[in-house]
Amino acid sequence: MADRVPMTRAGYESLKLELSRLKTEERPENVRDIEEALAHGDLSENAEYHAAKERQSLIAGRIAATEDKLARAQIIDPPHDSPGKVQFGATVVLADAESEEVVTYRIVGEDEANPKKGMISVTAPVAQALMSKKVGDEATVKAPKGVREFEILEIRFD
Repeated sequence: MADRVPMTRAGYESLKLELSRLKTEERPENVRDIEEALAHGDLSENAEYHAAKERQSLIAGRIAATEDKLARAQIIDPPHDSPGKVQFGATVVLADAESEEVVTYRIVGEDEANPKKGMISVTAPVAQALMSKKVGDEATVKAPKGVREFEILEIRFD
């Protein structure tokens, strides 16, 4: 089996819902679209048919990719006792050493990442720089905009 895909329990459940939606809503709707396009006759110039077939291929690809991720999922539950160091699933409150701006990030799996909601992938440079650090430690992050320094203010597992 290929590499495991780390994710939170919520991320796993979200993928299961996505798979169910693809199979029970999108795929049947697409089949109806293909049948309707076939009823229009001449397939060589039938743009609706070609668009529906292309969508069928995209849906099949998304189903296969989602099934693969679910099969390789490694659900990582946050620890019950706070270990005091940053690890997968942690919510980390940071202070930017230069601007003193305070930011909060939760470290999650790649599919769950949503930086606008403060959820960053475990593979992101910021997350990698924070791993195993403790409150009060500083982390140096090599970002596209240059090197940034953060101080860890709080670590929690919610």
